[in-house]
Amino acid sequence: MSRPDLTGPSPGLRAAVAAFLAEDVGRGDRTSEAVVPPGMQAQARIEARQDLVVAGIEAARACFEACSPGIDFSARMADGDRAAARRVLAVVRGELRAILAAERTALNLLGRLSGVATLTARYVAAVAGTGTRIVDTRKTTPGLRALEKAAVRAGGGGNHRHGLDDGILIKDNHVTAAGGVAAAVAAARRSAPHGLRVEVEVSDLGELQQAVDAGADAILLDNMDVEEVAEAVRLAPRGVLLEASGGITLDNVAAYAATGVDLVSVGALTHSAPAADVSLEVDRTWC
Repeated sequence: MSRPDLTGPSPGLRAAVAAFLAEDVGRGDRTSEAVVPPGMQAQARIEARQDLVVAGIEAARACFEACSPGIDFSARMADGDRAAARRVLAVVRGELRAILAAERTALNLLGRLSGVATLTARYVAAVAGTGTRIVDTRKTTPGLRALEKAAVRAGGGGNHRHGLDDGILIKDNHVTAAGGVAAAVAAARRSAPHGLRVEVEVSDLGELQQAVDAGADAILLDNMDVEEVAEAVRLAPRGVLLEASGGITLDNVAAYAATGVDLVSVGALTHSAPAADVSLEVDRTWC
């Protein structure tokens, strides 16, 4: 199944934004239709109300352009840029009714995605210099996965699987169904297309050894403490990628990275990132 590109001003992004706007605008913006004179033009600025890492600029642009093709959206910052509080992220010019109709959906997306990028950047900074990479998980908002994963990249992190078809990751329920770690890896090896990496989740060092003996390409160390992860790094042969996941926070991620583990995957990057505070302010109007 092909996936729509939601990371730029593409048809996929525009189709997604149309659905988001339909949810909010419905049969029309009753307030603006009652209060704002038809044809009134305006200039507005979108600004950060806190220090943040920008993500979602193109999604915001698509919202405004969907409400009026004549709107001029001038981005002043790009995804991945760091913005201090009060920094202008974009300037919007056009019909005021259209600007106000797009406002909430655009700010919701920009705030949500910038929040993901900002939190990701904090994790990346915490492990700087260790060689460990911060990656996301599939714990994303349904319908927003491509955008949220792009926001992780904007924050300096990397992406794990986009979906179930991107790789083989044998988890605990798969192990139970197969009858053990070794049996699950062997079954995956028999059916996996050539070149597709086989990763298996283990919960202790005994399962780690089973995964190594079975020839797993990568091993996810699930909910292991720092000492266990350090021992896993010592025991695993070179060439086997090790990923730590579960119970890892900003307070302890540096300790996990210091073990030499290759990846730290953090579901919180997308499922628990607080939205960044962004606003739209109308600077002037004219008819």
